[in-house]
Amino acid sequence: MNQSPDAPILRVEGLKKYFPIRRGFLRKVTGYVKAVEDVSFRIEKGQTLGLVGESGCGKTTVARLILKLLQADEGQIIFNGQNMTDLNEKEMKPFRKQIQIIFQDPYGSLNPRMTIGQTLSEGLQISGLRGRDDQGRQLEKLLAMVGMSPRSIDRYPHEFSGGQRQRIGIARALSVEPALIICDEPVSALDVSIQAQIINLLKDLQEQLGLSYLFISHDLNVVGYLCSEVAVMYKGHIVEYAPTEALFDNPNHPYTNLLLSAAPDSGTDQPHPTAVAEGTPRESLNQEAGCSFGRKCPFKEPRCDDSRQPFNKVAENHYVRCWKTTENRGQMAEVR
Repeated sequence: MNQSPDAPILRVEGLKKYFPIRRGFLRKVTGYVKAVEDVSFRIEKGQTLGLVGESGCGKTTVARLILKLLQADEGQIIFNGQNMTDLNEKEMKPFRKQIQIIFQDPYGSLNPRMTIGQTLSEGLQISGLRGRDDQGRQLEKLLAMVGMSPRSIDRYPHEFSGGQRQRIGIARALSVEPALIICDEPVSALDVSIQAQIINLLKDLQEQLGLSYLFISHDLNVVGYLCSEVAVMYKGHIVEYAPTEALFDNPNHPYTNLLLSAAPDSGTDQPHPTAVAEGTPRESLNQEAGCSFGRKCPFKEPRCDDSRQPFNKVAENHYVRCWKTTENRGQMAEVR
């Protein structure tokens, strides 16, 4: 299939994943956890999409579906114009090099029994670089790109700090020359000062190599700095999708407003008082029909329980899953 140069690098359409709930001695299926429900988005080449939401909303499940570590129940995953949805493991091999992931835990994602050189060499061999001298030069280049010394090659993961281990994880992802990197909470386990260094590194690498990112996070401050577009996820659904500036300046969904009010104020690590008073504890994802945010929404009405809301377009490339978005926009601003 010929791919237009202006086409997105990744399109996800109607993605759905249910996990069965089994109970009793016979492990009979009594229901389903609707982890991902009708999720659609796109990532443009060289851009970053932020996927945000509270813990348990389905963000990491979306990442695993894209990587084909889980099989989607419905929907399509289209990478560079090619539909990967129904590919088997053998057919997926060419795509494994092009789509990589950076994990949340920089220590747990590295083999403690392998040196850094051995870890990175695996990727270089997959890329077809097998000569020892060529590998050595490329190893040094990879380490330099992520701000690590060549002396790191013969050391083990436990000899490095959390920030250094995450740099090694980034180098491992880069070793196969990917086009898209999924960043699954890559800085949430790091100190604040180290977080800034890693975020700036990711931004610099994107500019140098033309990388595209799916950046999964619950930290809106980081997302606002790094991402060009944001998809807000709640209980398996995308409830709002917009360019970053538009989402921060003019949020339309009640849950987006709640997330923004919960973000730490500038210069502090404390959430906004509204978030403490109106926080959203996690509930079962085994949802009935209707709005997933309905039980907490201050604007709920009977039709919110009747059917699933379609995306309403409220501005250019700005979509919201809410019946009364335009009617309640001013009221939601006051709630914040």
